[in-house]
Amino acid sequence: MTTETRPMSVLEAIYERRAIRAYTSQQVDKPTIMKLLDAAVQAPTAIHLEPWAFVVIQSRPLLDRICERSKELADKPAGAIHRVLANPSFHICHDAGTMIVICAKPLGAFVTADCWLAAENLMLAATSLGLATCPIGFALPALAELAFKDEVGIPRDVTAVVPIVVGYAATKPPASTRRAPEILAWKE
Repeated sequence: MTTETRPMSVLEAIYERRAIRAYTSQQVDKPTIMKLLDAAVQAPTAIHLEPWAFVVIQSRPLLDRICERSKELADKPAGAIHRVLANPSFHICHDAGTMIVICAKPLGAFVTADCWLAAENLMLAATSLGLATCPIGFALPALAELAFKDEVGIPRDVTAVVPIVVGYAATKPPASTRRAPEILAWKE
């Protein structure tokens, strides 16, 4: 099965995109991943430095190891988050078969913002192609460890900023409600 290509406006993609936490076992193919990466690098960037670099992980055993180590390294969160992380069957990648890690090269003060702009482009492009995504902040401590950096191919002077799982949603969640924009000032 290939990704569904359908006409979708930017606003439709924005309103359609969700953080999906349940995936099918279907793997995303390389040409589709390359489309997502190409969309990511179209993001605006401070001083046109383009400080991003990408790691694509599709090895289930490696994703499983990242998950387990991430759960071990997680700060001791309280309440519901702690119960979720303590559950042995919980997988931080939500069983998605692909993780794309957007990394920052040490080029300037705005590299983190640039990487997040690339991440949003990638997630909106995925939505427009019928794919699901979810940023996985819990993976950052594991991806900062030298052993994992070496294993996944992140150079020592490069930092993982945005790990995003990508795949096919097992179910489509309903739209979530959002508060209206809080406007602190509007001066005319």
